Parts: sequence; structure tokens; C-alpha cells
Amino acid sequence: MREQYRSEAFTEDTLAADPMHQFAHWFRQIAAGGMVYEPNAMVVSTATPEGRPSSRTVLLKKYDARGFVFFTNYSSRKGRELDANPYVSLLFPWHPLARQVVVTGAAARIAREETVAYFRTRPHGSQLGAWASEQSAVIGSRQELIDRYEELAARYPEGEHIPAPPQWGGFRVVPETIEFWQGHENRLHDRLRYVREGDDWRVERLSP
Repeated sequence: MREQYRSEAFTEDTLAADPMHQFAHWFRQIAAGGMVYEPNAMVVSTATPEGRPSSRTVLLKKYDARGFVFFTNYSSRKGRELDANPYVSLLFPWHPLARQVVVTGAAARIAREETVAYFRTRPHGSQLGAWASEQSAVIGSRQELIDRYEELAARYPEGEHIPAPPQWGGFRVVPETIEFWQGHENRLHDRLRYVREGDDWRVERLSP
């Protein structure tokens, strides 16, 4: 199975000076086009200190000049791996536009106040789910999870304040490289990568 990618050229003279501005530009295009289901979905790849990798899809919740933020249970596999080895890769697979963005960098827990502020904006059911699930832990059955959720729902009915779980919070990925990939015909894709150099960025073109 193979597709021929047909798109306009993606060249250095059309690139934003700052990678976060370029990301924001592409993200707005993707979100406005309605062609990608959950355009903020990204593949987060982590590894143990021994180099054993793992990947999963996570939703990006915030991005700005400081980096990319997502939330998880800190005792989950990715949480444990990031605490032990902070280096991470993020992949945004925007296939309908023949685009992808790859971010590499180091992740660190965000301030607790940021986590609490975001947790308050989550739907009631999502707040309950964060308490109900010991993410990545082995459970005996789905019913165990449902029972735990229903117990919490009875304790915290709709409208009741639910505190943010102590084991749940955000990570911010501070990018070291950000690669923008645009597909073209005959595998002559454009790959432009920003590389951090102190407070500045260097742009380099990669062979497809």
C-alpha cells in the first residue's frame, strides 16, 4: 500500500524563525481543516535507563515558548520512565495533509499549581477517571475499574469539588529539536529540522 503525496513545496524561505511559531501555524491549519481526528493527539515515546522503549498516544494539552505539556498518572509506565530517564520523543502524525512533526527533548514535571488549575477544567467524568485508574497497573477485571469509578461517583456527585490526585499531573517537554516533515511525490519529501543552540535555533534540511 502506497500513496503519492502531492503538496506545495516546503522551503526554508517559508519557515518561521521560531519553531513554536511554525508549529502553531501548522496546528491551526490542521485544526481548522477538520481532516484530522483529534489533531492534538501525539505519540509519546519514552525509554528506561537501559534503553528499552515504549510508545503510546497522548493528548497535547498546551504548548507555548516553554514547550509541550501533557498530563498523566506519574506512576504509569511513561511517568516512571520519564522520572528515571527524561529524554522523550513526540510525534504528531497528520497523515491527511501528508505532514508530521517530530519533537525530541527532555521532560520535567510541571508546577503543582499548573496541574491543579488544569484539573479543575476537566469534565467531571474525567476527574473521576483520574482517581479511579491506577494507570498501567495490572487489574483483575474491567469490573474492578467500574466499581472503583462508581464508588468515587457516589462520593463526588456532579458539582462536588474533586481534588487533583497527588499521583497525577503534567509533564512539559522542552524541545531540543523539532522536525517538520512535508510529504511529496516520488519520496522527495521536505524535512526541515530546528536544532536548539542556546537561546537560538539553527535550521537544517534532512534528506528524505
